[in-house]
Amino acid sequence: MKNSKEQMSFSWIGSEQSFVDQLDIQQIGPVTLGRFGGNSAAGQTKNEDGCMIWANAEEDWEFTVLLDAHQTAESAELVVAEIGGLEPSINEALKLPVKQAFSQLSEILLASFDSERFKAACSEVQGETAVLCTARKGKFLWWFSVGDCLLYLFHPELKALGEMQQNHRSFYEWIGKVNTFDLPVPCFSTGAKELRKGINHILLTTDGLVECPNTDFSDPLKVAKRFDAVSNAEGVTTLLEEVKEKNVRDSTTILSWMIEVESEATRPGNEPQ
Repeated sequence: MKNSKEQMSFSWIGSEQSFVDQLDIQQIGPVTLGRFGGNSAAGQTKNEDGCMIWANAEEDWEFTVLLDAHQTAESAELVVAEIGGLEPSINEALKLPVKQAFSQLSEILLASFDSERFKAACSEVQGETAVLCTARKGKFLWWFSVGDCLLYLFHPELKALGEMQQNHRSFYEWIGKVNTFDLPVPCFSTGAKELRKGINHILLTTDGLVECPNTDFSDPLKVAKRFDAVSNAEGVTTLLEEVKEKNVRDSTTILSWMIEVESEATRPGNEPQ
């Protein structure tokens, strides 16, 4: 982990340290990272998740990557190495005004993932990975999603209207041996969201959380509820303790942080003043 006054940079792949039968909660800049590799009693032997967290408080942004591989962690390792090599250009993009920053980020990632060099490297690995990239700059959140990792934005105004999950879980999409970028039309989703005035809670998770048996975490409201009246780290810990207790086999990795926005957000034009 690199940690300078200006910027923090962290990356991890489950093949380095699996956290099977073990909870690990760390604070990486503003982001709480929670990892649980699954229960060996349920048959788990390895962890194929991965993540990257970059944060620059002075420039008011975070960039994260969450990965959920299968068969082996090789595809996650490849994507982490690829994006790690893009760090200088991503940093430069995030210095730009937010509209140009997100546009540049999209171009950088797509050009890299769609390059013949990277696609050739993907063909050599065993297995595939889901990849979810997010960038938060100022009062806006942007994402790029291949596969079925989940991105939530919790805010009272959005929750009141039933809006929490920002991306959709997209099945049969991966990067790796089977690769969406090998298709005539690469398949992925991307989007951007204005954060609301007040506290915005951003949370990314692999599907071990929502597919854990005998829990209600497939309901985003139940995930959000675990953070009521507790700290961010305590909320992440509670989620992981519960999936451990319910003997989940699959690994779960969570990235969670809070952003306070002081300016007003968009309101309907016909709303009384």
